[in-house]
Amino acid sequence: MENTRYQRIKQVLDRRQTDLTVCLEDVHKHHNLSAITRTADAVGCHHVHAVWPEKQKWLTNNTSGGSKNWLDIHLHKSIDDAFESMRSHNPDVQILATHLSEDAVDFREIDYTKPTAIIVGQEKTGISQHALSQATQNIIIPMQGMVQSLNVSVAAALILFEAQRQRELAGLYNRNMLSEDIKHPIYFDGCHPIIARQCKLKNLPYPKLDEQGEIIADEAFWQALKHA
Repeated sequence: MENTRYQRIKQVLDRRQTDLTVCLEDVHKHHNLSAITRTADAVGCHHVHAVWPEKQKWLTNNTSGGSKNWLDIHLHKSIDDAFESMRSHNPDVQILATHLSEDAVDFREIDYTKPTAIIVGQEKTGISQHALSQATQNIIIPMQGMVQSLNVSVAAALILFEAQRQRELAGLYNRNMLSEDIKHPIYFDGCHPIIARQCKLKNLPYPKLDEQGEIIADEAFWQALKHA
């Protein structure tokens, strides 16, 4: 394993924002799912929430570019379950709904340094009325042309990168918000995917890693990995 990969993963995880998330309400087109997931990873989100059919497969690496492997994806049966989960992570989270209404404000007027969840809705019908009733604030992206809305993944990207801009200026990416218990399996999966796969198949716990990302394990582990 190249040391540069471990250091790259470490740098990314050290900047993760556990208090910035996006929630997809019945967004089912895979190109939109992929684009939003990749953007969430790019701006440093750690959690992504989605209201998703129980029997339908979530993104594959082919469609998401592997970005789903670096995020904590929470799939929910209902929007109420999603709200409960997001508030359990951050009780004071502001929930922003991308919705054109009389009380909607320009998305750039929002303070994204606060704990924030951004709700985006189904491609044709948008966000449900029930979800809108639970939102803290409706936001809009001002339009100068004939159309009144953008593709859902484009809208999500604009909002998330505005959040990134504000958080960068406020120094929020200098916080280390993930515990080592959460980081360790991500390090291991990212640096040692073949051994990680074998550990999962044989129900073996991941061994420790040293400061260069190399495995620290005794002979008993290697024997168990080989023969279990």
